[in-house]
Amino acid sequence: MTAPPSTAVIQTIDTPDGAFTLVTDGAGRVLASGWTADADAMLARIHPALRPGEVREGQTDAAAAVAAYYGGDLVAIDGVEVAQRGTALQQAGWQALRAITPGRPLSYSEFAIEMGHPRAVRAAASICARNAPALFVPCHRVLRSDGSLGGFAWGLEVKRALLAREAA
Repeated sequence: MTAPPSTAVIQTIDTPDGAFTLVTDGAGRVLASGWTADADAMLARIHPALRPGEVREGQTDAAAAVAAYYGGDLVAIDGVEVAQRGTALQQAGWQALRAITPGRPLSYSEFAIEMGHPRAVRAAASICARNAPALFVPCHRVLRSDGSLGGFAWGLEVKRALLAREAA
């Protein structure tokens, strides 16, 4: 187990879906990201074992991938490294989320199958809810079995817009 980074970088950028804030560690890995300008709320999403001792405002390499994504390169986010802590099931789920193809959302049941635990549908929803580096681990690509949006930490309007962008 590695020690948490002593200093993280936080950056807020404008997107068509509103302010988007990224927190990256010293290695450039995204610790948390989402559609808010509230730095404290973003830092609270980071697992305590990864929470940095110090945060400074600055430029992140991951912001370029966000800009490219919003510019139409939907796979630009795929190569960005993230860091999350969780159980083995959560880690499997976050890895499975990264494999969902843009424009081809899964139901929570299908997502549970993809992460190797077909009966863990409730856990699948919890894994999405606990996902700190939103967009880079695209939990917005999971829907209810009836095709409705379900929940999203950043609001259903953002989820709807992301899914529409990816379906185009």
